[in-house]
Amino acid sequence: MFKKILIANRGEIACRVIRTAKKLGIPTVAVYSDADRDAMHVRVADEAVHIGPSPSSQSYIVIDKILDAVRITGADAVHPGYGFLSENAAFAKALEKEGVTFIGPPVKAIEAMGDKITSKKLAAKAGVSTVPGHMGLIEDADEAVRIASSIGFPVMIKASAGGGGKGMRIAWNEREAREGFQSSKNEAKSSFGDDRIFIEKFVTEPRHIEIQVLGDKHGNTVYLGERECSIQRRNQKVIEEAPSPFLDEKTRRAMGEQAVALAKAVGYHSAGTVEFIVDAKRNFYFLEMNTRLQVEHPVTELVTGLDLVEQMIRVAASEKLSFGQKDVKLDGWAIESRLYAEDPYRNFLPSIGRLTRYRPPEEGRRQDSTVIRNDTGVFEGGEISMYYDPMIAKLCTWGPDRTTAVEAMADALDAFEVEGIGHNLPFLSAVMQQERFREGRLTTAYIAEEFADGFRGVEPDEASARKLAAVAVTINQTLQERASQISGTIGNHRRIVGHQWVARLGERAFELTVEASADGTYIRFAGGGTISAATDWVPGRTLATFNIDNHQMAVKVDLVGTGIRLRWRGIDVLARVRSPRVAELARLMPKKSPPDTSKMLLCPMPGVVTSIAVKAGDTVEAGQAIAVVEAMKMENILRAERRATVKRVAIDAGASLAVDELIMEFE
Repeated sequence: MFKKILIANRGEIACRVIRTAKKLGIPTVAVYSDADRDAMHVRVADEAVHIGPSPSSQSYIVIDKILDAVRITGADAVHPGYGFLSENAAFAKALEKEGVTFIGPPVKAIEAMGDKITSKKLAAKAGVSTVPGHMGLIEDADEAVRIASSIGFPVMIKASAGGGGKGMRIAWNEREAREGFQSSKNEAKSSFGDDRIFIEKFVTEPRHIEIQVLGDKHGNTVYLGERECSIQRRNQKVIEEAPSPFLDEKTRRAMGEQAVALAKAVGYHSAGTVEFIVDAKRNFYFLEMNTRLQVEHPVTELVTGLDLVEQMIRVAASEKLSFGQKDVKLDGWAIESRLYAEDPYRNFLPSIGRLTRYRPPEEGRRQDSTVIRNDTGVFEGGEISMYYDPMIAKLCTWGPDRTTAVEAMADALDAFEVEGIGHNLPFLSAVMQQERFREGRLTTAYIAEEFADGFRGVEPDEASARKLAAVAVTINQTLQERASQISGTIGNHRRIVGHQWVARLGERAFELTVEASADGTYIRFAGGGTISAATDWVPGRTLATFNIDNHQMAVKVDLVGTGIRLRWRGIDVLARVRSPRVAELARLMPKKSPPDTSKMLLCPMPGVVTSIAVKAGDTVEAGQAIAVVEAMKMENILRAERRATVKRVAIDAGASLAVDELIMEFE
């Protein structure tokens, strides 16, 4: 076994590898950039080496700097995690030359499978079904348009060295093919240092299902079931699960056997993933092979009981697999939700800043036998940087069946506290409640179809609104009773706590009566119906459990002025509980109109304006690209909402802007 492992990565995956290395008794080395000086992976490693400035192009993907860290620390093995140098054959070669073990596949397998064009040719040669497309390199946008037209729209424009959704665009027409080619090329160059692009047919109504393979250096290779990864946004996975609710045993076996055959064809060892596109009739097509550990590997670990990082380390140390294909059993169901620093109310634009509160739910097995796991690389008080991927954590749940696992995830998301930045927790909660998701009717277009107009939050139905009204009035009653007990008040001016209240949630108003008895507290609605309520909430607690009609609800609570902000199941509502007289007067108050920004282009996210396509006096048309903002390694094209004339451009290309800073004005 190894004496010391260096992790050539950062954040969540670095912490994940360190955790297994510690379990095996192997000391670890972290590397870090300027931005990560105080990062969690630096704190939990046994040693840490500074490798350069914040941009990954000057630190994490500079091979010589990683090699210097290896030499300084005397590490005899390197785990690359995912992203960065994990699929870089030159890095694996450099380690081999240095006499250091690369905890991953052999160089030849990385070269063969890491390049999407080469891998598709090899897959086709091996008899694996592949998606129609142009496997040659594409020189310019004009050629991209010609090829896309010949294949037939829609097409997928992809970076040959891509991964994680970077350098990928779907084009439905010639204009999108032209723009998508250039954006993909730019992203590929900045993310991977390789701007080669290819095009393939985009399969409509597809599912993205991948097979986890694991092989040793002695010729033994197995598949560990599949992962359903269809819920994606901008080609980035958001929610994954194992197994897939769509596959039958026959298809699972066929996909697994093909994945193993492909791995053996390139002499693969270590953990790897073969990705497939699966259509509505369970026809599957080879998409690519990721020669590394996948982000979503925890769901496979939860249903197989295997530690994939441990297996990678043991394989790299030339150990044989301790089990065969017949020993692989899938037990129960696992769901993973990726918590991103992205604001769903702003079209999921990146959000950066300090985590003023970060309290994940307690990990481990719960009384109902479900399991909660949270893989993360951040901590309360830490900073989400603009330089790296926006993922904060991977929240996973396991249950004996899919329904139980989904319900456990809904509860866990309710109990996850994140403040200080925009994040997608409410969106993830919303998906968990959708009938289509619960039925397992998934495609890669799920988010685009279910949230065609973007995410606007969850509007509570009548039953949910009544529950939250009961929560709000229970909180109000606690506050009122606490205030009535303040010492030092004048005797005949002591506050009398009322029992008649009006709870307003958005446009809904409920007239309520609170009745306390030996059996508990009951809230009676004027229109009929009674709800029992109990809670452990006290002022200052931001997450509390409410027992509403004998149903446990984990609700996030914030006191905002005279209002009570409640967040539960993706619902985010400001409740106001008033006496009947005050409620009557409040209805007469005028509403303040928001400022008019209709003639302004504001920066929708913190980032760098990489280009401005217009100048003062230009006339722009609806949908025209007018500026590009880069944030967290992604290019975001800003377009004109309607026909207008540019009055002035307020900034120059290269400017770093915060959210809502002015870019340009229109007449």
